[in-house]
Order: sequence, then C-alpha cells, then structure tokens
Amino acid sequence: MFGSIDPLLLLASLMVAATPILLAAIGELVVERAGVLNLGVEGMMISGSVLGFVAAIATGNAWIGFLVAALGGAGMALVFGILTQFFLSNQVATGLALTLFGLGLASLLGQGYLGVKAPSFPDWHIPILGDIPVIGPIIFQHDPMVYVGLGIVGGVWWFLNKTRAGLVLRAVGENHEAAHALGYHVVRTRLLAIMFGGACAGLGGAYLSIVRVPTYADGLTAGAGWIALAIVVFASWKPGRLLLGAYLFGGVTVLQLNLQAAGVAIPVEYLSMSPYIATILVLVIMSAGGAPGSLGKTFHASR
Repeated sequence: MFGSIDPLLLLASLMVAATPILLAAIGELVVERAGVLNLGVEGMMISGSVLGFVAAIATGNAWIGFLVAALGGAGMALVFGILTQFFLSNQVATGLALTLFGLGLASLLGQGYLGVKAPSFPDWHIPILGDIPVIGPIIFQHDPMVYVGLGIVGGVWWFLNKTRAGLVLRAVGENHEAAHALGYHVVRTRLLAIMFGGACAGLGGAYLSIVRVPTYADGLTAGAGWIALAIVVFASWKPGRLLLGAYLFGGVTVLQLNLQAAGVAIPVEYLSMSPYIATILVLVIMSAGGAPGSLGKTFHASR
C-alpha cells in the first residue's frame, strides 16, 4: 500500500503545496510586525484567485494574472488600511468584513469561469542543478512562483533585520507612540505594510487557481488564509520559522492526499484535517511568544 507512494514526488509536491500558504503568511507577517492585525487574509486570497484567473484567461498570460492578483489584493488591503488607520475602525471587525466581502466578490466574479482551465505555466528545469540526482527533482524543477515565494521570504528577513526601514517598521509595531515621538510616520509605514501583505495574499490565491489546481472553483482557498494567520502567530513572527511551518503544512497536505490515493483504511475526514492538526501542534511547541507590542492597537497621532 505505502509502496505506491513515491518519496521524491512527495517531497517535490511539498514545495508546491506550501507556496500559497507561504506567500500569504509572509505578507501577513510584515503587516503584524508593523502592529496591525488583518484577519482579511482569506478574503484577499480568494479575491486574488479569481482576479488573477480571470486576467490570465483574458490575456492568455499567467504572469499578467499574477500581477492583477497582486494589485487586487493590495487594493483590498488599502481599503482595510484606510478604514483602520484613518477612520480608526476596529481591526478585527474590519478584517472579518474584508474576508466576507472577498468571498462574496469571488463567488460573483467566478460564476462564468467555473471549470475553465488556466493558461499553462511551465516548470523551470534549472540547468545543471536540476540534473543533480535526488536533490534536483525535489528542489530545482519547479514553476517560477515557488522560487518567487522563497525569494520574498529571504527578502523580508533581510529587510526586517538588515535595513533601517525594517528597523522603523519593527519600532512602529513594538511601540507606535514612541516611534511617532521619534518622528517616524506610523500611518504611512503601516499602510505600506498592509498593502504589501495584501499583494502577497493575492499572489497566494492566484497560485492556487493558476498553478496548483489549475482552475477556479468556489471556496478554492478552503481556509488557507486562516492557516496563514495561524502560522504567523505560532512561528513567533519570524520568517525562518514561518517557512518551516508552511512546508510542514504543505508536506502533511500532500501526504494525506497520497494516503487517500493509496487506499489507507483511515476515514477521509481524519486525513483531511490532519494537516491543520499537525501544523498547529508542532508550531505551538515551537512557539515562544514575541508578539509585537502594539499589535492590534489603534494609533492616533493627536494623543
């Protein structure tokens, strides 16, 4: 039974399965390090999935689909940012409203595209590296967005830890009153972080509809945005742990699909919920606190 599962294919599929979660989670990590809690990740992901898919179908170019998805996610995030940073609306309620809006928008826009196949998005076979036995097929023979996701994670780590702008963003997230007193523009910093998070969530959603599935269906994200939120928290707002958490979720997801295909005598419901349980348990064990001090708190410059 287990002999029908190819371990190389399993490990290679892990990176693909983890990519949409990774993209959404790394964007939300930046948002939360700036002191903002955006629970609208699921809504931005599902909107990105349909906007990117529609654009890819209309142009026949998957890259344009990803661009439109990123812009759509950033636009939705900007609405959230304006409401929470200028009108001082409650971040939790506004984020939940954004998710509900995104789910409704995706259902409306996607009606004419159910079951339509996305334009092809071929894998890269990286010369020399892709030919290395075992490692090559696992790491160096994926579609470009897998490497874009890894690049974003590396870029965020470098930005947060090695740049002045990253230090300012972390200062805003830790104590927005002190950052404001030092002359840093809290609202502008947070708006830029929020838009970046929205763009990443849109890319994650588009990856599902253009590459992973590749078609559009109602409820395509299936809670991926909520898993991304959980991974950010349980990874203690650290990009390295977040990468591990996303790959853990992707690995268990692929494994449960392979076990179902192999006919393992375990109820399908237990297999389906196993990625969520395993991800939460492992990341809870790894978790060591470290939440930004101003996370979720409203900032008003006049105080």
